[in-house]
Amino acid sequence: MNNPSTVSRYSPIIIGLHWFMFVLLIAVFATIEMRSLFPRGSDPRDLVKALHFMLGIAVLLLVVIRLGVRLSSPTPAIVPAPRSIENLLAKSMHIALYVFMIFMPIAGWIILSAEGHGVPFLGLELPPLVDKNHALAEQVEDIHKLVGEIGYYLIGLHVLAGLFHHYIKRDNTLTRISLINKKS
Repeated sequence: MNNPSTVSRYSPIIIGLHWFMFVLLIAVFATIEMRSLFPRGSDPRDLVKALHFMLGIAVLLLVVIRLGVRLSSPTPAIVPAPRSIENLLAKSMHIALYVFMIFMPIAGWIILSAEGHGVPFLGLELPPLVDKNHALAEQVEDIHKLVGEIGYYLIGLHVLAGLFHHYIKRDNTLTRISLINKKS
């Protein structure tokens, strides 16, 4: 493993997973918003809901991989070094995003299981996590919707923080995770 003080960027795997998951999360949110364009019970509505479920499970699988790679790789230093409170806020935001990316797909899986539906994933049907229980499905669905709304703000704040660091603070926070590797 590289010494974090000599590493200026995250590994290509972490960078790729970061941006791929960003696009994947946009697709997850887009599919759930698109369902309202179609009448209940229609084939197009069922299709976008199935896509939403599959994309959510993909997020869960990739976040597990991402955490493993992230915990086994060095973290490039931010230059100039941020204040302690900024480090605390950044760690808190990252924890919140990881919890979000783990909780939401599991909650969706519980909802479908409790409704007695299978969970589609790449042509397979995943096993239920809980027995059929309509009351549980409704409770978890309410929480899932609320946390989904909070997710918009989490992701928005994360993007704004990256832009703030890049354009206002002018540190290397954003360039550490950038797809473009500009050599200075």
